[in-house]
Amino acid sequence: MKYGIDVPNFGPLGQARILADLAADAESADWDGFFIWDHMARKREFRDVADPWIALSAIAMRTTRVQIGAMITPLARRRPWKVARETATLDHLSNGRLIFGAGLGSVGGSQVEWENLGEETDLKRRGQMLDEGLAILAGLWRGQPFSYEGQHFHVEDTEFLPTPVQQPRIPVWIAGMWPHKLPFKRAVRWDGVFPIFEGDVLPQFKALGAFLNEIRVDDRPLDFIATGKTPGNDPAQGAEIVSGYAASGATWWLEDLEPTYFGQDWQTTWTVEAVRERILQGPPKS
Repeated sequence: MKYGIDVPNFGPLGQARILADLAADAESADWDGFFIWDHMARKREFRDVADPWIALSAIAMRTTRVQIGAMITPLARRRPWKVARETATLDHLSNGRLIFGAGLGSVGGSQVEWENLGEETDLKRRGQMLDEGLAILAGLWRGQPFSYEGQHFHVEDTEFLPTPVQQPRIPVWIAGMWPHKLPFKRAVRWDGVFPIFEGDVLPQFKALGAFLNEIRVDDRPLDFIATGKTPGNDPAQGAEIVSGYAASGATWWLEDLEPTYFGQDWQTTWTVEAVRERILQGPPKS
């Protein structure tokens, strides 16, 4: 199992330099990955937002080993050819450490990130745009003349070079909210599953693992990502929490350092210093 950090790109962490510094801390503390959220705008107290791709570029320059990426990019609000160029460039900048996470986008931030900006709000259409966008990414990453005719996107005789460092492609993780099954049927066609749950997580994680085993059509490696919170000051308890997910097939544990990790009084407890302290305590390895 690998261990990573998962942090928002807004609020006190809404600066590319801060995120890059935290990524360097994570690498020094023996984490395997450093991942940031992909948000465009927030409301109320967390209005400072860092562009994820510029932040990831800074992160790539401050680290040499950890895998990096944005978890999760709503591909429906981005031009897929622009994302293909950005990801290939970032894969080179990081010497092949990028993972691309994709999904429909959060419903909770629909107004400020979708309606207010004139983006697509219908989830069914977003799903169509996601599938078309992923097909375009995979086609352009090949570095050969590529054409595509979809309902939402059109590409004609386009060749993108250089190809990514990672071959046959940059790994793609697909997010979905369980127990909705369609996102996970999509995910098994790619390289990883990034599930989101409500309520008691571990039983649902096990149920999803069983479902994935039922629907997989080949034996290619498939990352299965677990996210959660462990106490950095009690490594034994942290390892016990993670062990249940490892036994259920998880290949990654991402420590979710979002505001509620530090308590309900977000504006006083969720600080750069608090996030750094947890990072430096290290991963919950047994």
